[in-house]
Amino acid sequence: MKSEPSHFGDRLIAAIRAKKNPVLVGLDPRAENIPRGLIAGEGMEATAGGFALFCRGVIDAVAPLVPAVKPQAAFFEQLGPAGMRALKETIDYAASKGLLIILDGKRNDIGSTAQGYAEAYLGCGAASAWGCDALTVSPYLGDDSLTPFVETAQKQAAGIFVLVKTSNSGGKRFQDLVADGKPLYRHVAEYVESLAAATAGPGGYGCVGAVVGATYPEQLAELRQAMPHTMFLIPGFGAQGGTAKDCAAAFDNQGLGAIVNNSRGIIFAHARPEYRDKFGAGHWQAAVEAATREMIGQLKSETSAGRL
Repeated sequence: MKSEPSHFGDRLIAAIRAKKNPVLVGLDPRAENIPRGLIAGEGMEATAGGFALFCRGVIDAVAPLVPAVKPQAAFFEQLGPAGMRALKETIDYAASKGLLIILDGKRNDIGSTAQGYAEAYLGCGAASAWGCDALTVSPYLGDDSLTPFVETAQKQAAGIFVLVKTSNSGGKRFQDLVADGKPLYRHVAEYVESLAAATAGPGGYGCVGAVVGATYPEQLAELRQAMPHTMFLIPGFGAQGGTAKDCAAAFDNQGLGAIVNNSRGIIFAHARPEYRDKFGAGHWQAAVEAATREMIGQLKSETSAGRL
């Protein structure tokens, strides 16, 4: 019996190959968008219960189709302790369905605080308090702030995705500032690539990845050339305007090297015009499945992910 890879980059590659696509489904529950009836009652406890129920429903729809999900911590944190319980339930349920969990928390600090964040989140199952396979991390406190995350990720067969070129329009205010003849995001990219190369597994990618938005396809192509050992997490697909064609340069010739996130376009597909009349809120899980299959098809058609 073939054993599961013990390196995050290789575990992610194995999951992508098993599902034959690089789709990452973002779990961003919003009370005003989830189907009626899932939130029973008023207040944070009721809303948190509805969020957990909704996320389980999304997971049931997408688990047979995709390699990973990405819970966005903020939507759970805004509900206080009840929301955090719902987040943990969501993580555990996703893991029980065989999905990799990338928590979008954008954490970081220095010294023992960074170590605390790393130990809290990195490590699937009982290996950490939250049981996540990977975590998004901000680099802007410097190289020493990333060290605890990298060391813990290596120890726990987990991964991190460092913010390099984000999908939001305002990101360029700081990320595009020029220092020593090149934009700041390129300085960050070079350091992230050095960490990825130093932690590369047999599959060629490190346990340190990069967040690079689909909304900047030229920079995405530039960064892929500069970061050959770095797995990309690509936000911005769908609701933010990014397309499969925009993501094409992120992949290597085997269809690997990136995982593409879609949140609202999948989890709230029942409200999209092209799905509203066919499915509606009463069959919202069917809409989630249809939107996921549509994205898979687009990536297979427009990128080398079709070779998986």
